Amino acid sequence: MVCLGNICRSPLAEGIMRHLVNKQNLNWEIASAGTGNWHIGKAPDHRSIAAAKALGYDISKQRAQQFSHSMFAKYDLILVMDRNNLNDVQSLAKTVEDRKKVKLFLNNDEVTDPYWDNALFSPVCKQVEERCMEIIKQLS
Repeated sequence: MVCLGNICRSPLAEGIMRHLVNKQNLNWEIASAGTGNWHIGKAPDHRSIAAAKALGYDISKQRAQQFSHSMFAKYDLILVMDRNNLNDVQSLAKTVEDRKKVKLFLNNDEVTDPYWDNALFSPVCKQVEERCMEIIKQLS
């Protein structure tokens, strides 16, 4: 799961997906990262933590990391939150196979970045939860 800073959208997706995957006893490795390096080592945004907690998920112990080329070898699927992230991550791909791993989290749509609007955190969290459930259904 990849977004810009790895403090709002992608940690929500990581935490929710990990919780749902564990609940179904699926052996999937889930992680998130940002294309930027501003928040490396920091916890998710407090508003993301609160929105996740309201739905029963604890993402407070996650820490931000920056997306790196090595992640192409480690993961089978790289889901990005918007088209800018898509372009940034695909630009790091060295092979056609790596490029094919990168897809928009919402298929052909973008997850709105809630960073500048407090009111967006709850709806974004619910949207991410719904999409995580769909992804699990599709891939399991």
